[in-house]
Amino acid sequence: MQKQPFYITQSGTLSRKDNSLWFENETVKKAIPIEAVDSLYCLGEVTINSKLLTFLSQQSIPIHFFNYYEYYTGTFYPKESLVSGTLLLKQAEHYQNYDKRMFLARSFVSGIIQNIIRFLEHYRKHNCDVKPVMDELESLIPLLAGTKTIPETMQLEGRAWELLYSTYGLIITGDFEFEKRSRRPPMNEINCLLSFLNSLLYTRVLSELYHTQLNPTISYLHEPFERRFSLALDISELFKPLIVQRAMVTLLNKGQIQEKHFRSDLNGCMLNEEGRKIVLQEFDSRLKLAIEHPELKRPVSYRRLIRLEGYKLIKHLIGDKEYVPFVIWW
Repeated sequence: MQKQPFYITQSGTLSRKDNSLWFENETVKKAIPIEAVDSLYCLGEVTINSKLLTFLSQQSIPIHFFNYYEYYTGTFYPKESLVSGTLLLKQAEHYQNYDKRMFLARSFVSGIIQNIIRFLEHYRKHNCDVKPVMDELESLIPLLAGTKTIPETMQLEGRAWELLYSTYGLIITGDFEFEKRSRRPPMNEINCLLSFLNSLLYTRVLSELYHTQLNPTISYLHEPFERRFSLALDISELFKPLIVQRAMVTLLNKGQIQEKHFRSDLNGCMLNEEGRKIVLQEFDSRLKLAIEHPELKRPVSYRRLIRLEGYKLIKHLIGDKEYVPFVIWW
């Protein structure tokens, strides 16, 4: 049985029962087979105890928490089973050596820009007038070679996302409007979808990194800080055009997400429970999509592509093969 992420969208109690998981509230009593779970997502107010955390740690299952407002709040990250002191030193070396860090930072941003262009190419083929924006995005790539600092490099990344947002009026159909990116809190429906999907992708990347020997707190584009897994931020940016952006536009353009799936209060715009379930289903379905890999010569799921990115980074850090960022090839 292939392990999958499991999403808990209701409030209740999650506990260990015999050698599996048990979720319970006033209306639901559900067994969750532990052998089918690779990570847990708690999107309601879920009560847990230390017995459960010990069990999850033994099974190498991370558990991600979101609060009432759908903000990602934290992860229980089990004790790492794949540990390499040599790789940890290499990771630190590539962070502390500014030239080595800049190479990786530029590589990430180059991949991000190229993936945004590939994302827009789909809509150009469907008669959306996005070619001028694609041309401007192309013009950013040669500028990367001239960046001397991480902030300069991130400015180009920021410009790339601004250009993408400027196309929403062309590629998104329906009544939803987007003026600018707002995060905490998201002030409208599109920002709400983006924030929620971005958090889901970040935690998915973190779950995949757990199954490599990489330390998720040492990053190269984003600055490592306490209380965040910044390497997951680096890698998730590469996959946002493929997973987050495509999921969001699909949900809106196909009418799967409608005004009735949101709620608003003084803290901004949020999805209701039905809306969260629809978004989770689309997100999960997208992770399961598979594409023929040009090197492996077999179908690889989008989810697996994320872990492969971690393996590519490891090869670069230990000097086996220079890192080339993931770029959509289909």
